[in-house]
Amino acid sequence: MKKIVLLLAIQFLVYLGFGIIIPVLPEVIVQNQWNEVHVGGLLTVYALASFFTAPFWGQLSDKFGRKHLILVGLVGFCLSFLIFSLFIDHLFMLYFSRIVGGLFSGALYTSVTGYISDISTNENRNKYMGLMGMSIGLGFIFGPAIGGVLGEKSLHLPFTASAALIAILFVIALIGLKEPERKGEANKRQIIPKGASTLFQYRVRYLFLFSFFVTFTLAGVEATFQLFQINRISITPLQLGYLFMFSGFVDAFIQGGVIRQIKDGTETKWLFAAQIVTAIGLLLIALTSSLVTAGIALCVFTAGNALARTCVVSLTTKESGGKYGLAAGLSYSMDNLGRIIGPLFFTVLFKIGMSLTYYISFIISLIIIVFIFIFSRSKKSLRTELE
Repeated sequence: MKKIVLLLAIQFLVYLGFGIIIPVLPEVIVQNQWNEVHVGGLLTVYALASFFTAPFWGQLSDKFGRKHLILVGLVGFCLSFLIFSLFIDHLFMLYFSRIVGGLFSGALYTSVTGYISDISTNENRNKYMGLMGMSIGLGFIFGPAIGGVLGEKSLHLPFTASAALIAILFVIALIGLKEPERKGEANKRQIIPKGASTLFQYRVRYLFLFSFFVTFTLAGVEATFQLFQINRISITPLQLGYLFMFSGFVDAFIQGGVIRQIKDGTETKWLFAAQIVTAIGLLLIALTSSLVTAGIALCVFTAGNALARTCVVSLTTKESGGKYGLAAGLSYSMDNLGRIIGPLFFTVLFKIGMSLTYYISFIISLIIIVFIFIFSRSKKSLRTELE
């Protein structure tokens, strides 16, 4: 159990590190008077580095062992924070630090997932993977809040503190973790999973497209929300951190409470509702006039987006015809593509017109309801054919 706790702590810190930059990065860009497009660029290169190197790290994990890759990942991730802190006024070095961070976060994800698979049984693996998902979610919730609080004192501090914590975690992992007995392969997260073309022949393909646009919109909001609110209500990193923390609890409530109420066969109705709520949230963001209205708008958007993300994953597995691994791999790919393209697209749009960003997001959120409508009307279901 101690090993599991340590592994969960590693995943928590990885995603804490992803979230901690959200309320600080736009402030760094604004204070240095750089083009706002670099906010999207710095978020995009992180996602790119993580996405394209995950298969490589998975192979190394199988060859050299889980513990070695975890330790390497922690060193690299720690280094990325130090570089960001030390060179916070040098744009090239910020890009370099984000590439390093994305690169080694991929190492940590694949090796930790492989480690948990090795030490678990068929009976408790779902439980442990669920706990890993929860630790990732908590990282996303508390990352922006911690970044906002520490960033209020100094823009360097969130990254220095993160580097120190990860360094401590490295020492604990070095002493406390032992190489597990190998039971299988690490989760390599292939860029294009084998057999993808099979699933795209069925109506489940509309769910993958829907999943992409849901994450695409979320990544766009993460990249531009603070820039928009700096111009609209002069929001500070601390205030933004609290707003993201509250919205994180809304996300947790949706996934932990509301999702349980969804009955089999009613998913498409919930997805329709989720997108309507998401669109309303985006429209409210565009109409922000105070910190309170900004918080309400962000929470409304988060509620709709969280419901859509979780519900579409559940429905996708049901429509995969038992190909759960393949479906999960494709969902991961779509999610990452959204995180790669979304920040850059929406920050470029932000430069054209601030409010335009959210009005277009509002329209996109309504348009992608079409995918759910086409999905519900299609009879070409892999689940049906197998049954």
